[in-house]
Amino acid sequence: MPLPRPILDDRSYEQLRDELVRRIPVYQPEWTDHNPSDPGITLIELFAFLGENLLFRFNQIPETARLEFLRLLQIPLRPAQPAHVLLALTATDPAGVLVPLDSEARAGSLPFATRTEVRVLPVEARAVAKTAAPQPDQTAEPEVFGFFLRAVDAIGGLSSSEAAACYRAETVPPSGTGPAVDFAQAVDGVLWVAVLAAGNADPAALRKALALNKDAPIHLNLGIVLDRESPSLADLDPCPGAGAEPAGPAVDWQISTGRLDPAGEPVYLALGLGGDTTRGLRQEGVVRLRLPRREEDLGVFPLADPDLAGTGDLPPQLDDATAAKVVCWVRAFRRDGGRFSRVLWVGTNAAEAEQVQKARPELLGTGTGQPDQRYRLIHRPAIADSLTLEVEGPDGWVAWREVDGFHASGESDSVYILDPEAGEVRFGNGVQGAAPQIGRRIRAREYQFGGGAEGNVPAGAVTRLPAFPAVKASNPLPARGGAAAEAVAAALDRIPGELRRRDRAVTEGDFRELAAMTPGADVGRAECLPRFDPKTRNLQAAGVVTVVVWPREDAAHPNAPQPDRELLRAVCRFLDQRRLITTELWVIPPVYRKVAVSVGLQVKPGFGTEAVRQWVELAIRQYLAPLPPYGPSGDGWPLGRRVYGPELEAAALQVDGVEFLNGLEVAGWNGTAWVPGTVLLDVDQVPDLAEITVVDGPPAAPGAALGPVPPDKTPVPIPIVREEC
Repeated sequence: MPLPRPILDDRSYEQLRDELVRRIPVYQPEWTDHNPSDPGITLIELFAFLGENLLFRFNQIPETARLEFLRLLQIPLRPAQPAHVLLALTATDPAGVLVPLDSEARAGSLPFATRTEVRVLPVEARAVAKTAAPQPDQTAEPEVFGFFLRAVDAIGGLSSSEAAACYRAETVPPSGTGPAVDFAQAVDGVLWVAVLAAGNADPAALRKALALNKDAPIHLNLGIVLDRESPSLADLDPCPGAGAEPAGPAVDWQISTGRLDPAGEPVYLALGLGGDTTRGLRQEGVVRLRLPRREEDLGVFPLADPDLAGTGDLPPQLDDATAAKVVCWVRAFRRDGGRFSRVLWVGTNAAEAEQVQKARPELLGTGTGQPDQRYRLIHRPAIADSLTLEVEGPDGWVAWREVDGFHASGESDSVYILDPEAGEVRFGNGVQGAAPQIGRRIRAREYQFGGGAEGNVPAGAVTRLPAFPAVKASNPLPARGGAAAEAVAAALDRIPGELRRRDRAVTEGDFRELAAMTPGADVGRAECLPRFDPKTRNLQAAGVVTVVVWPREDAAHPNAPQPDRELLRAVCRFLDQRRLITTELWVIPPVYRKVAVSVGLQVKPGFGTEAVRQWVELAIRQYLAPLPPYGPSGDGWPLGRRVYGPELEAAALQVDGVEFLNGLEVAGWNGTAWVPGTVLLDVDQVPDLAEITVVDGPPAAPGAALGPVPPDKTPVPIPIVREEC
């Protein structure tokens, strides 16, 4: 039974008018004309009309009251999310220009703050993979085969336990706009990075400047951007827990010394890490490498025989113009022998940045000793965890700690709550959380503010650092993650769910709803699979929760949208703060099963055949679509639900103009061929409509027009690069 909505006064216009007319004989007996033509009756009708409007407003809950409910329930609006971007900086000073943490960069008038310290050096980077290639054919390519034989002879031939691994040098595009290079196909599993002298700088002089810098050892910042396509399950890990990032497999970094050992093998020196936000080259970020202190530990390897170039552990070959600018080589490889994934961009002098700016110190007010004291920051929205709040004490200023609630606080705990969207600081009531005493000054020593969708600037928009005129900035890839603050209407709709969830992810619905609400992620759909382990495919894995997410849109795959790494990470971070500590949480992309549908129909007289065919095709596409508002019930095609022909027939028959169906056939792709009949899906799968054929008459065989579906990623053999004169 639905809850009745209380009506404080339900009288209508007619009831008000009739009641007033009935009172006339009581108060004015001499008034005998009660017809509508009487001026007094007209005034009564006007009063009844105005009274009905007032009662209508009286029965509504005013917006201010609903907002007050939000405040009483302590459910703040979600603040704007700042965009983040990777910057590539350049300078000409051989000693480098030190750009400290929280330096301001600008895209026009829009400020960004750097999150990484960087010494801007006059160097550039070229990342190269030794991508596997077929051995050249002696008959078809005698010249290239001759180069191959000379290289084998130069290394002293191959023993019985060795085999030639032919490769071609594939360079990661320095602009970040070209196709990603798949380092999983590298024959040696190594990421090679050539550090080049920028502009007209002399490589030899630059080696000396780097090693003998007055601040030596200095750090070289390498920015790494992995391919933003959806990762495979093999590249995913369970969510690490709130505030934690797993290190991933250990990666060793080495630098070329320019020396050869007595056996003629190149000598590399291990590099120390000053920081790594890439989790071992598993996500976008910056690696800070500590360069050697000695000039003799930097260099390129001299080769007595040019046929040795690129063989064995030697760096890959570059064209002559690029090779002349090489200062040194840096290489990375996994200690466990694993392979890196696809890399989109590698650059030097990289710094991560967010669309925020730092506020000056502010005096918020003085304490009153009263419970629930509130003070506002000048700038908002504030960035969570960035506020340093201090309250004056007997011995000077004392820093107070930010918490998300006073439930676990005692009467003497120096804690406060920050509402980032409103920029409001709230103190305890003296029983749960201390209250600043009378006359004690309160100040915000530092905090950051900003955020919003305007921070999602395109590539190349960030151009300068105002405090460092000698440094030029650029963002090779667009900024991402910025989102506007939550609207009041959305917050009001969120109240029932918040009261049920208590901002905790426990039930299946909690995980699904919270994942869809991840700030800045723009999640189009989320589903929860309890007890499903995506690695082992175990459907009864105790303590495991898997969340499948879709982006709201995917221009590259409009019919089968896939989340990228950043979206999966954002959902992971958001859910990690709310899940039970004993829950093993996975956030994964959906798995698509290719499906073909063939429809034969009869068009009603008076309808255009082509128009009806197009409408039937659209109806079936929408019925099988994975995102709302499509699908059987408007929530997208359910995970694991079979694709059944008669069900699609029912959807096609709803199209106006279809008299009857001559038949509808469904087929699923099993990896090698189309299999007709009902398509059964695994628990984490949804259909990808690879082909649909709608004809007037008997249906064709499903999948016949498309033919065999090629694998998603087919290695393309490329011959070894020929030497050019």
